[in-house]
Amino acid sequence: MPTNDHIVKSFDVELDDLSAKLVQMGGMVEAELQEAIAAFQQRNTRRAEQVIAADVKVDQLYEAVDQQVVRMLALRQPMASDLRRIVSSLRISSDLERVGDYAANVAKRTIALNQVQMIRPQSGIPALGRLVQELLKEILDAMADNDPAKCLDVRARDEHVDELYNSVFRELLTYMMEDPRNITATTHILFIAKNLERIGDHATNIAETLHYAITGVPLREARPKSDVTSLTLVDPGTGDTIVAGRADGDKP
Repeated sequence: MPTNDHIVKSFDVELDDLSAKLVQMGGMVEAELQEAIAAFQQRNTRRAEQVIAADVKVDQLYEAVDQQVVRMLALRQPMASDLRRIVSSLRISSDLERVGDYAANVAKRTIALNQVQMIRPQSGIPALGRLVQELLKEILDAMADNDPAKCLDVRARDEHVDELYNSVFRELLTYMMEDPRNITATTHILFIAKNLERIGDHATNIAETLHYAITGVPLREARPKSDVTSLTLVDPGTGDTIVAGRADGDKP
């Protein structure tokens, strides 16, 4: 995020420390997501359990950021770009904490999935996982480089996440309709796919917040969205999938 030199040097130290905490959080959730996806692909319960345990540290760091922001707002009374930077740090840490939660959810579903018979190999989930990992990495790079252009790129690419999620969603519905015995395993995989899609949403939230922190210009136009699963219906008579579109008011 943007930096300025202040007369009170301790303020600069506090701002740098706040940025360092965000970088640390970003690295932790990036590793957590990578491990969660690997645990799913390998059906590795032990790795999944390690992801869940690691999320506690992310939560602790989020609480530390929250406390530091409150303290800085109370004692420093920042203005202009400093205020944007500090408030944005709190919002970004909240999104990173949610990314960690969703990665832990993927791990939890993987553990549950390992207790049932697996359906045919899933290529869609690893592809979706790779895409959201790319978005998360790019926005963390944007944080390090203070690069608003990367923020816009991440924001635009979230639509690709939605499109891939829609494809996975329809494929999994087909498995359910083909054989009711697939329903339990498929439900767990559906939740995994949704958690990955939500990680993409939070990476996009970070992109919007960071862009504002750097430029001071909010992104007012609606972000492109292609998730149509909110109103996906199955005709009970024919088994056909009916996709009516994204529900009004649905938000990431």
